[in-house]
Amino acid sequence: MKYELRKRLLASAVSLALLGASGMTMAAVNVQCPGDADGDATWNTPGETRPSPTTRCMHLVAGDGFAEMSDGHPMYTFGFSDRTGVPPQDVIAEGILGARWPGSTIVLDQGDELYLSLTNVGTVMRPDLFDPHTVHYHGFPNAAAVFDGVPEVSFAVNGGSTLTYYYNVAEPGTYFYHCHVEATEHMEMGMLAILYVHAQQDRTGIGGSVANPDKATQAPRFGGQGPLGYAYNDGDGTTAYDAEMPIQVSGFDSKFHDAHIQVQPLPFSTLETDYPQINGRGYPDTVIEATGGTMHPPRDTDGFLNGVPGDTTPLNNGEISQNVGSHISVNTGHKLLLRLSNVSIDRFFTLTIPGMKMRVVGTGAKQLRGIDGKNIYRDVASVNFGGGETKDVIVDTSSVARGTYFLTATEYYQMSNKTQLDGGLITEIVIN
Repeated sequence: MKYELRKRLLASAVSLALLGASGMTMAAVNVQCPGDADGDATWNTPGETRPSPTTRCMHLVAGDGFAEMSDGHPMYTFGFSDRTGVPPQDVIAEGILGARWPGSTIVLDQGDELYLSLTNVGTVMRPDLFDPHTVHYHGFPNAAAVFDGVPEVSFAVNGGSTLTYYYNVAEPGTYFYHCHVEATEHMEMGMLAILYVHAQQDRTGIGGSVANPDKATQAPRFGGQGPLGYAYNDGDGTTAYDAEMPIQVSGFDSKFHDAHIQVQPLPFSTLETDYPQINGRGYPDTVIEATGGTMHPPRDTDGFLNGVPGDTTPLNNGEISQNVGSHISVNTGHKLLLRLSNVSIDRFFTLTIPGMKMRVVGTGAKQLRGIDGKNIYRDVASVNFGGGETKDVIVDTSSVARGTYFLTATEYYQMSNKTQLDGGLITEIVIN
């Protein structure tokens, strides 16, 4: 039934975007993935062959949807969602009203070759819009401007069409990705997502190489007995960690989002965050587990967003749009890597963990190391960073008592929503 509803919405709204003002526009979902014969960006069909273990394929869609704030306010959004494995002929019908907030997380290994296909499924709730979209891999040293996602120097993807980006993933660290078309509007509306790259040292170990890895210090996922991973190729183990968690801080201006769904002028000049969030949620929703159907699907609480007074149909056709939690659990004595990114349009944030010290080992996807090769890590009580910045922070729990601690903003007003009810920049760290 959900699939049929998507198809009806597609026929009534997305097709308008494909026709356009200048007449018929040809559009097609065309995924490029080496060794994939049926266009689903996977190698699970007989006869398909993955070219190498480092070849990665992924299929994202860009469209609209809804997110529900922790005080119950439904927020209209744009966003990305992962449709890898969906047959090309079903991608648009499956992807409409499927925006994630934040967008689907991308986790890569240094040395991967990523073929990232983006399909624009249109904005079903705003069929008057014809916005193209892109993927901009923020902070990535992209050798080819054509894949950078900035419209002035590369392509943008029109409604119903697909573009495949190619990335040679050369450097580790914490990044994020976003749409770079009409950037202020699209990023405020939610076209932001987590992206990070694991270091080559996870595979080689300290002092090893790909050909001759040091099993003692390889990450367990590569058969070694070392830590879970290393934030960077440090050569000395100083960025080793036993647990990791991406923490993306952001915020919505509720007036901006409400004006958008009501087809009203957008208040760019007065843009101001009143719903600060961690990984797309406010406390206590932040501590709900990260995956599965544990977050309730947003509901049409005011009865009008679906166009029928009193209608209580779940928004997003029942999909869970906010599927990235930030509840952290780590064993005492272990090191926790926090991959921090600030994607706010208008705000600096300062994060702290009362009772714990934090060590900043990287910023902007670069290890903090001087020109003389010495580490210049910083031990801090709080981390202040602005929109577009990323930080890699290690928390050593060896001298921390067991219990529950709070990762939180230092400014009180950022620990609640506009309504001063549930919400804000708070999540929990449990030391076992």
